[in-house]
Amino acid sequence: MLPTILRRQTNPVPTFVNEFFNDSFLPRFIDLSWDGKNTSIPAVNVEETEKAYIIEVAAPGLDRKDLKVNVNDGVLTISSEKKVESEEKNDKYIRHEFGYTSFTRSFTLPEETDVDKIEASHKNGVLHITIPKAEAKVIPSKEIKIL
Repeated sequence: MLPTILRRQTNPVPTFVNEFFNDSFLPRFIDLSWDGKNTSIPAVNVEETEKAYIIEVAAPGLDRKDLKVNVNDGVLTISSEKKVESEEKNDKYIRHEFGYTSFTRSFTLPEETDVDKIEASHKNGVLHITIPKAEAKVIPSKEIKIL
């Protein structure tokens, strides 16, 4: 792994405010370096073959019933909602924890896709979507008479 290079601007006269809001203090409370890598949006691979477009979505921890795939007005939408709850009771305490994750990814489909033949499968934490290409429509040449 390559080392991360940070550029810091130094103030010749440090103040309490500068020390409080410096790079080493705030990240303990707030992640100021949000880059989208630690989000709940899964990684997606898109491949084009001669006959289809293939989309693979990394969805570890999600079951087939947690995922939805829809097509509406030429837009393919992949979404998921999952709610997890656990409860532990003891004589002295009750621990109730819950979590909720969701994501939505949308892709505009090319015009040459056959929406009626889209197939999806889920195996080993990966959602596979195959979007067949439609046969190209040949528009016959025609001379238009000018009136």
